Amino acid sequence: MKNRLSLFIFSALLGNLFAQQGIIQPSENLVAEGIPAISSILAAEVKNYTESRSASFASWHPTKKEMLISTRFANSNQLHYVAMPGGDRKQITFFDEPISAATYEPINGNYFLYLKDMGGNEFSQIYRYDVTTKKSALLTDGGKSQNGGINWNNKGDKIAYASTKRNGKDRDIYLLNPLDGASEKSLLEVDGGGWGISGWSNDDTKLLLGEYLSVNESRIYVLDLATGTKTRLLPEKDERTTYSALEYSKDDKGIFIITNKDNEFNRLAYYDVATKKISYITSSIPWDVESATICKDKTQLTFITNENGLSKLYIMSTAAIISGPTGKGSSPTPRFSYVEATGIPTGVIGGISWRNDSQSIALTLTTYNSSSDVFEYKIASKELIRWTESELGGLDVSTLQEPQLISWKSFDGKMISGYLYKASSKFTGKRPVIISIHGGPEGQSRPTFQGRLNYYLNELGISIIYPNVRGSAGYGKTFLDMDNGFLREESVKDIGSLIDWIATNADLDKDRIMVSGGSYGGYMSLAVSCMYSAKIRCAIDVVGISNFNTFMKNTEAYRRDLRRVEYGNEQDPKMAEFFEKIAPLNQVEKIKKPLFIVQGGNDPRVPLSEAEQMKNKIKQAGGTVWYLMAKDEGHGFKKKNNIDFQFYATIEFVKQYLLK
Repeated sequence: MKNRLSLFIFSALLGNLFAQQGIIQPSENLVAEGIPAISSILAAEVKNYTESRSASFASWHPTKKEMLISTRFANSNQLHYVAMPGGDRKQITFFDEPISAATYEPINGNYFLYLKDMGGNEFSQIYRYDVTTKKSALLTDGGKSQNGGINWNNKGDKIAYASTKRNGKDRDIYLLNPLDGASEKSLLEVDGGGWGISGWSNDDTKLLLGEYLSVNESRIYVLDLATGTKTRLLPEKDERTTYSALEYSKDDKGIFIITNKDNEFNRLAYYDVATKKISYITSSIPWDVESATICKDKTQLTFITNENGLSKLYIMSTAAIISGPTGKGSSPTPRFSYVEATGIPTGVIGGISWRNDSQSIALTLTTYNSSSDVFEYKIASKELIRWTESELGGLDVSTLQEPQLISWKSFDGKMISGYLYKASSKFTGKRPVIISIHGGPEGQSRPTFQGRLNYYLNELGISIIYPNVRGSAGYGKTFLDMDNGFLREESVKDIGSLIDWIATNADLDKDRIMVSGGSYGGYMSLAVSCMYSAKIRCAIDVVGISNFNTFMKNTEAYRRDLRRVEYGNEQDPKMAEFFEKIAPLNQVEKIKKPLFIVQGGNDPRVPLSEAEQMKNKIKQAGGTVWYLMAKDEGHGFKKKNNIDFQFYATIEFVKQYLLK
């Protein structure tokens, strides 16, 4: 008892000493190992870079020209109501956990539905918020399953949604009247975690469903609600092609789809239900159509293309121009006319959504010198109207430089590209470099606002490179497949070639390189630390995979089969042997440079065990490792207090190991 009391007194005195010296202590939800004391002076120095906000569109009100948006004023993103362009953001939800999505009841707007999980575990639950009473009601099981993909019927009184509630693995389809929790009905039991709802037929008797098998293979089905019969539409026979349904046409005779059938890129197309013929619409655009949506009266469609990471928005009439033979037994070809939307700044466009009047769309837009905000694009007048203007915490954006598209030749002659954000021009000489690798691996680094990372560019004089190694999205399906299975380490070699390219650049310092990445990018960071340890100064792994065998064993069941298609099936002895061979966990003796590991305790994708086993192995080998784990986070930090501490610790790591 005496020893415990002495320990308590010592801890209190130590806490007081820290407070007097201005030490930032991690919150009770953070576990920090190996990280030195962080001075509060640093927090003051970087404050302008940590206070910026962003906003994203959530839902239009169905009868008023008002909307729900998501932004953060406290510790996490919450829903806000905006009554007009530039209007005040009135906060509606006040939870510790962020809200991930919301949608108004589409007829009167008397309530809306939203999704929220606990501690980043991604077991999203559906809630109903009553606009009049300002109270929420839980509609799903409260945390035992993952729920989402809400899709309203045309009548506006029911939703179809997907849930893993049956067994935690398969994403079944359910029907629910949100005003009557007892009305829930199971529509379809499926096999696999990649199922979702695309839309309803105009008479609400059929559902369009999608089955995602991999980034390069997906299927379209139609479910007859009266009979419960599921019929596969595309492809008729198994083939490694993507098919994603949008919605039925106005007359239910066709379905607008996105597919990479017979093409490197995803094209917008029209599928004739009777003839089963596909008519391609965007063949002249040599880039992916990444999203599209149809207005309520089904007369217009908008789609977004991804052109080397930048977005372009197009407006299309759904009235087909019929060409070709029209005689008996012939098959005329419908053609559709579309134009590019003008007056939109160069950047990256997020979700787009039509207003009920079919006259304008909402979009979320970010550029290199502006965080994401919500805009309205009027179709007839071609006006872009700003609804939100997020605060940037005092950051002077006039000093920011536009990122440069760069490319380099990899080990096998393949050209790889990425974006270079140069350090502020006030710095002279060769600049240190952070190589930041995206996750996915079917992700893509795009030229967006850097937020707090502008501190590295402006104040520390560090340049940042975002590579899109083989396996990245946006460059065609062949490029997507180049890192699959036994080809995994070839993407790591792309980074090795980038390091060699840096050595040829007069503005960059080949002797001061740090590699960083999150999720799959975290694996890449670890792998680069093994393969190219002599050429880097240090590395950061955020929620990264340290061994694909243990990852496959411990990732959530609904994800496992989907990941096997990309990484390889660990049940195959040869693949399991390959995984052991390339695992950074089994090569810690090659990691000669300091490593910082960051992990969320509730991560359902890359579980905590991946980080802990890597941290422990490096410690056992006598290596230098910093470790930060948040008990209330999942696949990456989302709460501001945790993000801030991670940022402070990362700056200290960078100063100590990259800049010295």
